[in-house]
Order: sequence, then C-alpha cells, then structure tokens
Amino acid sequence: MDPEAPSKDVDAFEPLTEEPRGKSIPEGKKLTQYLAAIFATLGSMAVGTVLAWTSPVLPELQAANSTLPVTLEEGSWIGSLLAVGAIAGSLPAGYLADRFGRKIVICATSAPFLISWALVVGASSVAMLYVARLLAGLATGVVSVVAPVYTSEVAETSVRGALGTLFQVMLTVGILFTYVVGAIADYTWLGIISATVPVALLLTFSRMPESPAHLVKVGKMDAAKKALRYFRGPQYEVDRELADLQKAARDASREETSLQDLVSTPGARRALVVGLGLMVFQQLSGINAVIFYSVDIFEAAGSTLDPKVAAIIVGVVQVVMSYAASAAVDRAGRRILLLVSASVMALCLALLGFYFCLEDAAGLGWLPLVCVTLFIIVFSLGFGPLPWMMMAELFAPRVKGNASSVAVCTNWTLVFLVTFSFGKLVAGLGEHTTFWIFAAICACATVFVWRLVPETKGKSLDEIQRLLSGERA
Repeated sequence: MDPEAPSKDVDAFEPLTEEPRGKSIPEGKKLTQYLAAIFATLGSMAVGTVLAWTSPVLPELQAANSTLPVTLEEGSWIGSLLAVGAIAGSLPAGYLADRFGRKIVICATSAPFLISWALVVGASSVAMLYVARLLAGLATGVVSVVAPVYTSEVAETSVRGALGTLFQVMLTVGILFTYVVGAIADYTWLGIISATVPVALLLTFSRMPESPAHLVKVGKMDAAKKALRYFRGPQYEVDRELADLQKAARDASREETSLQDLVSTPGARRALVVGLGLMVFQQLSGINAVIFYSVDIFEAAGSTLDPKVAAIIVGVVQVVMSYAASAAVDRAGRRILLLVSASVMALCLALLGFYFCLEDAAGLGWLPLVCVTLFIIVFSLGFGPLPWMMMAELFAPRVKGNASSVAVCTNWTLVFLVTFSFGKLVAGLGEHTTFWIFAAICACATVFVWRLVPETKGKSLDEIQRLLSGERA
C-alpha cells in the first residue's frame, strides 16, 4: 500500500465549491481545527498517563505485601526508562512523519501504547515492566515530535498559539486522569482504564484528514485542497493558502536536507538556539523537583491531606492554568508569558530554598505552600506549554522534521538526567541548595527570553522565518 496515497477520509470530504466572487473572504471556521488538534493531542494525553503512572503505582509495588516486589533501584529504572524510550523514539520521528505522513504516524503510536499497557496489566516480572516502559517511551517520543507539527500545520495564524498549547494541556489532563483513577482503582484496573486513551486516539484521529502542508509536499494537490476546505470551511479562499503552501514546498524541495541545515543560515541557527533553549530551560526549571516535593510541602504547611488528594490538587492546578495559557497566548503574546513564567518561578524557588535552609520555620508553614502553588501556576502559563508550541512555529518547513526531533530528543534526555540525578543532588547538597540552583537557572531563562526569543504572535510561519533571519516581518 502506498503510504502517500490519499486516505478514504480525505476523499470523503464534501465536494469543492466555487470561491465566492466579489465578496470579502472571512476567516476559516475554527471548530474543525480545534477538533483535529484535540484528537491529535489525545496522544499527548496518553503521554501524560504513562508519565504519571509511577506516582500511584510504585508505592504499591514497593510495599511489603506487593505481589510483584520492586526494589528502590528497580523503581528508579521503571521511572527513567520512559525517558530513554522517548529519546530513541524522537530521533526517527521527523523522518517518519515526512515519509509516511503526520496522520499515519500519530495513529500508529496507539499500538506501542496499547502493547505497553497489556504488558503492565499482565506483568509477572520487573523485566516485563521495563519493556512496557520502553515501548511507551518510544510512542511518547514520536508523539512529542509529530503532534505539535500536525497541529501547527492545520491551524490558522489567529488560533495557532491556542492550538499549539493543547499539547501541554492534554498532557496535564492525562496526568490528572491517572491521579484520579489511581486514587480509586487498583493496579490492574488503572492499566486497563489507561489503555482506553490510545484507543480513543485511534478511533477519533483516524477520521481526521492529513496535514495540508504534507499533502502539498508529496504532490497530492487535490487532497490538500479538500483538507484545507475541511479545516477552513466552504466560504474560505483556500487557493490563497494553497499557493503559500506550494511556495513553501518548492523552497523546501530545492535541495536535500540534513542535520547540517539546522545551522546553515543565521535564521536557522537562531531558531535552533531558541527552540533548544526553551526545551532546556523547561526541564531545568525545577518542575519535577517541585512536584516531587509537593507532598512534603503540603505537610510542611500543616496540611493533613492524603498524598493522593494532594497530587490531584496539583494536577487540577496544572490543567486549569495550562488551559488558561491556551486562552491567553494569542492575546498576551509568547514573550510576556515566558518572561513572567521564568521570573516568578525563580522567585518561588529562591523562597523555597530559603525555607528549607531554616532551622526553625515555625510560623512560615504557609510560605512553601504559596510558593509551590504559584510556581505550578506560572509554569503552566508559560514554560509548560509554550516550548512545545513554539517548536512548531520556529523551524522552517524544510528542516522542521529534523529540528523537532533534535529538540524533543534534548527535552527527554534532560527529563532522564533530572529524574535520575535529583535525589543525588538533594542527598549531596541539601534541599535548599538544590532549589537555589534551579532558581538561578530560571533567572538565566528570564534573560534568555528577554534577549533571544522573538514575539511570534499574529505572524505567519513565513513572517517568523524572516524575523529570525533579521528581516522586518
């Protein structure tokens, strides 16, 4: 079967109608764009479920009465192997998306997710859990590269920011989903219920058309026009956008691309620096440290909440504020949200470090609770969703696949390193110094955004490339 052949779904769209003449052309309808983005980012929700799975499950597996005993060292590997698989999955993801199409590749990730959950439910040894986590990681790496690209390619400029943040929104929904189900279901049922997410991904996203940009790139012009008509509506002037996509495809096809092209021009180099920098600062911001210590911080504030309830509260805050970012990003802009996020995170972490270095913190129990809540709010408004969204905006079409793979590989490499080394940092340097290190990194992130990150709000992808190259957009 030809992987580039138009799907039955694309062929099934309503027949083309003549463009209205002598009338102003309105913007395209938004509902189908939102639906496509939501269905594509069900893959991100699946990522959230596998990320959060260890939180309710590892304490159960490491309990004295566990039917599948797991040591602390084995538990560390169960948590970390997801990132190892994601690194491996992200590397070929850009090539696969260009070769077979965004839609096919995203749908195909449902298979390793489902196999992973089947291994988890039927696990009789720790080795089976290792394999399950690696498989889930492979799918995670692919989804992390391809879903943001697909979303950016189906979105109009006016909603590209909002749709781009859905990757992080749906990831936090997946995390919250696992926290809630994990609080009421046992090990087996948590795995079974979690497996419904990749099933939903396959059933819904398979009905969506392929990215119009990819269809143009592979010469399927009729299918591209039908896909654009589906996403924009019958009153939209698709020929104008189709011409822009053809121009971008011609420019991208003039020469073979390689990793060297990521640094071949000033604009490409700046895009790579900004894209990688945002990914680096996202993972070195201390988000995992704060979430890891959230239960201790609730206890320090005098809370008697059950740890599972505390985790659900953290999850709710992340979902609500990530959604708020999707509503604000096309109004406030990218830079201001990133600047507020980084600077306030630096302040919160500095205060957390101050709290943990006190020998007598009587009367200050409220301080860490306020700090962790505010930290999660501003992370979810800025450095949580925006690096994923801007990754799809910054890179030129001809290098987007390779660049996205490099950026996502960098992100998951740092997830692995931070997850694996955080406990050693705390043991060797203490909580207060560890939080101060993260505070200094967030301060550096503020300067980085101020000096290097361009404002892309309201700009077309072509205008962004000219801006990165030093031209006036």
